[in-house]
Amino acid sequence: MNPLLEFHAQQTRRQFFGHTGLRLGGLALALMGAKAAGGRLLGAAAPDRVHPPLPGFPHFAPKAKNLIYLHMNGAPSQLDLWDYKPKLGEYFDKDLPDSVRQGQRITTMTSGQARFPVAPSMFKFHQAGQCGRWISELLPHTAGIVDDIALLKTVHTNAINHDPACTFVMTGSEVSGKASLGSWLAYGLGSENNDLPAFVVLTPTWSSKSAAQALFTRMWSSGFLPGRFNGVALRAVGDPVLYIQNPPGVSASDRRTMLDALNQLNQRGHERFGDPETLTRIAQYEMAFRMQSSVPELVDFKGESKATLDLYGDDVKKPGSYAASALLARRLVERGVRCVQVLHRGWDQHGSLPSEIRAQCKDIDQATAALVKDLKQRGLLDETLIVWGGEFGRTVYSQGKLTRDDYGRDHHPRNFCMWMAGGGIKGGVVHGETDDFSYSPVENPVHLNDLNATILHCLGIDHERFTFKFQGLDQRLTGVEPAHPVKAVLA
Repeated sequence: MNPLLEFHAQQTRRQFFGHTGLRLGGLALALMGAKAAGGRLLGAAAPDRVHPPLPGFPHFAPKAKNLIYLHMNGAPSQLDLWDYKPKLGEYFDKDLPDSVRQGQRITTMTSGQARFPVAPSMFKFHQAGQCGRWISELLPHTAGIVDDIALLKTVHTNAINHDPACTFVMTGSEVSGKASLGSWLAYGLGSENNDLPAFVVLTPTWSSKSAAQALFTRMWSSGFLPGRFNGVALRAVGDPVLYIQNPPGVSASDRRTMLDALNQLNQRGHERFGDPETLTRIAQYEMAFRMQSSVPELVDFKGESKATLDLYGDDVKKPGSYAASALLARRLVERGVRCVQVLHRGWDQHGSLPSEIRAQCKDIDQATAALVKDLKQRGLLDETLIVWGGEFGRTVYSQGKLTRDDYGRDHHPRNFCMWMAGGGIKGGVVHGETDDFSYSPVENPVHLNDLNATILHCLGIDHERFTFKFQGLDQRLTGVEPAHPVKAVLA
């Protein structure tokens, strides 16, 4: 029994017309729009594009063409990096007031504690840039780019544990199986590079000694979108892609001949059964062939100047480091890749936070600032959107033993800090404010769906009109509840 044939045979009359007749109407409308535009589909790319955009995309003139998403996996402490709370020093080792917590949920990791002692940050803050942004001593290089970034202090999320929170920040839902942000962008906007994937994922090494949270492919999965829009993860160690080199005795022409024959067989299978995933398989084989020549050139930094390498720091010479990944992200968007996602692990600091966060910041501080400066001096920052942040924040109270120079922090989804820079973003601004304990927003809260709506807006997409029919619903990255771009940070 062939499941696909059985599916077609058992379709009702209503399903048949829903899948054909109604879609023909949509095709007719699209053709009418093309005629009105002079015989060419609005937003359609040249016919030789491997990753063409959807007809009519972008919806309006974009401020940014590409996205680099710097995800600090494990959740960095906003209290020790961005959310300066000088009055907390008066509350050292005092119980968090009930009036602040208001009986809100906490994780099982601290729910059994007899006390919730307040742990002020042990790190010094100073004002940086013309905007006078308060920033931790842990980020001296990032302090040099604060005039280019917009800080959102009141981002909040639904989830309180890592896996659902990471799934939510990347897909707009705690439920697995949804499409990730990068896949949505690859699907809607395509890519200008025919020899590299539209969506690339980098997973650099990290320095924290604490156990790092696992990364799940759902964070860069295409979910219900066609499989060819999956993110392609380049490995941090060894060849960036497995089997990128042909085996001994197999030439590029031999590989091309074999691939042509395989594509013909797959094309016949598609003509017979109509399974769209067969076309995905053909596209993936073709992309793998192109990557055999494009990826080795991509990861070869020999053409970079000494000044550029020095900008990123000594770690840029270590394959798989965050610094090397940041430079690689610049090289990818420079080549027209639509979305690059960098996931840096090791930020889950339930204990020994001071020593662990120092190591993590040393990994990312110089390279993150270098990425912004590098893009800016090449004229690419205005067309590249950069997003930095984690999946939630950390608690003001200590998890475990508290001393003046050692403490831990639990998960805190009610408010945390993220920042944006580049295309479409107003630099040097701060949006939102939290209470004196960095426990709850008191001004301008920003839901993660609002953040995703802002990202799409910068790339010329109306998030309410960007949908995909699945399971009877018009699925959206920003969900079904109201979401709005954060206008205060838009240029």
